[in-house]
Amino acid sequence: MNTPTLTCFQLTITDHVAHLVLSRPEAMNTMGPVFWRELDEVLDHINKRGQARALVLSSTGKHFSAGMALDVFGGAIQMDDASPEGRAAIADLLGGLQATFTRLETLRIPVIAAIHGGCIGGAVDLVTAACIRYATADAFFCIQEINIGMVADVGTLQRLPKLVPLGVVKELAYTGRRMPAARAREVGLVNEVFDTPEACLAAALQCAKEIAAKPPVAIWGTKQVIHYARDHSVDDALRQMGWVQAAIWSNTHVCEAVTAMKDKREGRFPPLAELRDFGA
Repeated sequence: MNTPTLTCFQLTITDHVAHLVLSRPEAMNTMGPVFWRELDEVLDHINKRGQARALVLSSTGKHFSAGMALDVFGGAIQMDDASPEGRAAIADLLGGLQATFTRLETLRIPVIAAIHGGCIGGAVDLVTAACIRYATADAFFCIQEINIGMVADVGTLQRLPKLVPLGVVKELAYTGRRMPAARAREVGLVNEVFDTPEACLAAALQCAKEIAAKPPVAIWGTKQVIHYARDHSVDDALRQMGWVQAAIWSNTHVCEAVTAMKDKREGRFPPLAELRDFGA
């Protein structure tokens, strides 16, 4: 399975940790049509291959990302509001963009975002789809869409209320204010705040390394259960927990994990199975 050719990102996989870097600092890592296509392709590649056990997202330049590229609204993607047919197409277009960030959320492995500088507009949509968020002290978050006369539409308003108090979401979404990293940690949006981008990235990679040392199928199951519990009642979630545990339980994995812990060594676990396209 060949790695996609990337111009907006750089991808490395080392010791079962995938590191995907937004790599257009000259454009403040804005999200144009090529960004969306490449992100969808590379996430599909990581998910199917099964080599990585955790994914770290980081960026380059002054800002993590300035969000949606302005040329998207200037013709790169047509937003036709002149007819009901055109407006219906807007819904379909947004569905495709939303699906890309949902792919990030539903990836078979945990996703850790290392955020520095501005995390603006569509970038907030992106990082709210991650499992864990680390930030630098100079980072800030801004639901920029309201400042340009529109509603945030690619996941922020759906995922952010699951992460922070609703009043905080409304304040940010209605005003377009910047929320600094210290406040983001205070309300639970980010896990930790670091002095420099280097320290932030190092912490994200260390967390990914620790995750990668666990049985991949147990991490997969844990992610499934957490996300299901977030969106369902306790009774439903407990029932789903039983199904998941019954499906993936392994005495061999448990014995290996306990033995490795006692021996103070890394455990040896099989990777997630490679996913192949139907009929391939």
